[in-house]
Amino acid sequence: HNTTLPITIEEMIYHAKAVVRGVQAETGRAMVVIDMPFMSYQLSSEEALRNAGKIMKEHECDAVKLEGGRLIAETIKRITDVGIPVMGHLGLMPQSIYKYGSYKVRAREESEAEELLEDARIVEQSGAFAVVLEKIPTKLAAEVSRSLTIPTIGIGAGVECDGQVLVINDILGLNREFHPRFVRQYTDLNTVIGDAVRQYVSDVKERSFPSIDESY
Repeated sequence: HNTTLPITIEEMIYHAKAVVRGVQAETGRAMVVIDMPFMSYQLSSEEALRNAGKIMKEHECDAVKLEGGRLIAETIKRITDVGIPVMGHLGLMPQSIYKYGSYKVRAREESEAEELLEDARIVEQSGAFAVVLEKIPTKLAAEVSRSLTIPTIGIGAGVECDGQVLVINDILGLNREFHPRFVRQYTDLNTVIGDAVRQYVSDVKERSFPSIDESY
């Protein structure tokens, strides 16, 4: 998909189950937070609670994540009131891409920055245990972090957040065309994988694979 909008609850649950199994097979100490998909929580607090409950019941994740501020405050409270942990998400919100029309940095203007800061406070007051700050100015992220008692998790929001997150595909260099400024690429698996596959194809064509040692 080109955006996150088409993703369904069923798809998120399917992938989340795989992640949870992987975590449990290793240390079991990683916190698994599941994004609630577009239109799974926007219609009403009751539907949001029902969908959050479905997500939590069908696999052993630790929390759900919702995008938005004051407009979903009641929903955050409703979900957390029944014991489901909620992580907030402010700044660049991928589910609102058609509203903004681009993936540019958010809250550069003073009025937008003030609104985001207030949204962060509201998200905390509504019961969220943490909030993701995506693609906002470093100075604003620092101010938000100082203003809250819950952790802030930055992605393209500078070093002053309490934690950081990146997409694993970006860290590993799996996407050759996508190089946003906030990503630090730690290796180039796109090239490594491509070279390996090309070498395999070459070996098969030259009939050097499989060798005697690789045969029964």
